[in-house]
Amino acid sequence: MNISKQEDFDYIIVGAGSAGCVLANRLSEDSNNKVLLLETGGSDKSIFIQMPTALSIPMNTKKYAWQFETQPEPYLNNRRMHCPRGKVLGGSSSINGMVYVRGHARDFDEWQQAGATGWDYQHCLPYFKKAESWAFGGDDYRGDSGPLGVNNGNEMANPLYKAFINAGVDAGYMDTKDFNGAQQEGFGPMHMTIKDGVRHSTANAYLRPAMSRSNLTVVTHALVHKVLLEGKTATGIRYERKGQLIEVNARKEVVLSAGPIGSPHILQLSGIGSKEVLEKAGIETLHDLPGVGENLQDHLEFYFQFKCKQPISLNGELDWWSKLKIGVRWILTKKGLGATNHFESCGFIRSKAGVEWPDLQYHFLPAAMRYDGKEAFAGHGFQVHIGHNKPKSRGAVKVVSSDAKAHPDIRFNYLQHEDDREGFRDCVKLTREIINQPALDAFRGEEIQPGVAVQSDEEIDEFVRNFVESAYHPSCSCKMGTDALAVVDPQTRVHGIKGLRVVDSSIFPTIPNGNLNAPTIMVAERAADMILQRDLLPAANAQVVMDTNWQQQQRQGKAARVIKTQE
Repeated sequence: MNISKQEDFDYIIVGAGSAGCVLANRLSEDSNNKVLLLETGGSDKSIFIQMPTALSIPMNTKKYAWQFETQPEPYLNNRRMHCPRGKVLGGSSSINGMVYVRGHARDFDEWQQAGATGWDYQHCLPYFKKAESWAFGGDDYRGDSGPLGVNNGNEMANPLYKAFINAGVDAGYMDTKDFNGAQQEGFGPMHMTIKDGVRHSTANAYLRPAMSRSNLTVVTHALVHKVLLEGKTATGIRYERKGQLIEVNARKEVVLSAGPIGSPHILQLSGIGSKEVLEKAGIETLHDLPGVGENLQDHLEFYFQFKCKQPISLNGELDWWSKLKIGVRWILTKKGLGATNHFESCGFIRSKAGVEWPDLQYHFLPAAMRYDGKEAFAGHGFQVHIGHNKPKSRGAVKVVSSDAKAHPDIRFNYLQHEDDREGFRDCVKLTREIINQPALDAFRGEEIQPGVAVQSDEEIDEFVRNFVESAYHPSCSCKMGTDALAVVDPQTRVHGIKGLRVVDSSIFPTIPNGNLNAPTIMVAERAADMILQRDLLPAANAQVVMDTNWQQQQRQGKAARVIKTQE
């Protein structure tokens, strides 16, 4: 296949996803920067992407998502797990559940402790604020003038949402008015990236406003084959489009924002990675960097399902006629049940005494249904998604061929570590206690899943192995730091290669307690200032609600509520 040359650019960004769209906007703000954004997928102008309630459709559609599958997971009875990643403008922010969770403040302090100097909470908070327009106004924690719209959907109109929050309080946990503010721990309203009733992906929030700039070029349906290297310097990208190989040079830098599967895979295709992995795939090692693809992490979750004694759940809206009415109303007004992801209340708790900050997360849904949007049983019901969010198990992404079209080998080693298995036992026991509180007495019917027969640790372990699912939060496969397995330094530059960065969730050193879209956008905002050699925003001095008695107690009673300033 002949290779054609394209004009030079200052910056080449690979991947128009949660990070790539942010970078495309910020790097092209200066008209002197000529920016190229490459995306394998195509347009995001589909009702199934833009209408929030249709979220299960694009995630399961080959046109909009890489339908990756893991190798048999040895600790999940050798099940192969679904691992979809966005393949469309907006990337995974165009196919995700639109849940906006930053993570706990201590998650980012943990990054700094892991070697990502300068990425502690107080330095990250200003960039969370810069990115955001919070529907209820700005304060010390929330932004009110950023590109990304964040709200609470339909403001918990269904009574089941508040009943779930009240059940958490009944069980002795805190309530929290803003888990993205001073206090994550507790039960409260969930936040989502929706604006005026429409999914606010990074394509809508960042890329579309920038596409009119003459110095930004966006190329879709472009499959990247490799980063071009001259010695230890990245000089450009080779990609394929419509059967034609094209090479384009970067005068300043190449930035990989292809995500936790795509970015390590492209590095490996380029000869950057573990020599052993590359040789096995038949790829010449140009730069031996052992950590590429390693340290892979993800969140798992399962859902508790209950019958609902009152006919108020969304199960009553799943017939074709109801869906049609919801869709028509959304098309005409951008309001109603079509304008929310339906996860409007949530909770963050600690699994046991001795855990310093929350490691369990709840998404509450006033319906009982599967991930594909189909009802789980006839009648009304509700469910709560629960997962242990600080896993110790680690996996890897490994190239298998020099063919860019060949999917890499993906294995998370889910539940390999005993602490992770214990965390899911806590999930079952603590959730049952919460759901059986008085606040839900008027609604709670029979337990459908896991079912009352699942009681012992052995029964819980077997249920989890068979029914746990990915929460679709892969990350950490090109981790930031300075140790032997670090891929990028705290400036997001690939160790040992000039002119090459990685900016996406793959560079997280550890996975935060929460959904990953918000911290990915934050990372891209901060990295943009680094790339442009701007002064970084000054560190915040925000207080964080913590429990000083965390070593002795699993949950915060009101008397234990304290305000602590993070160091």
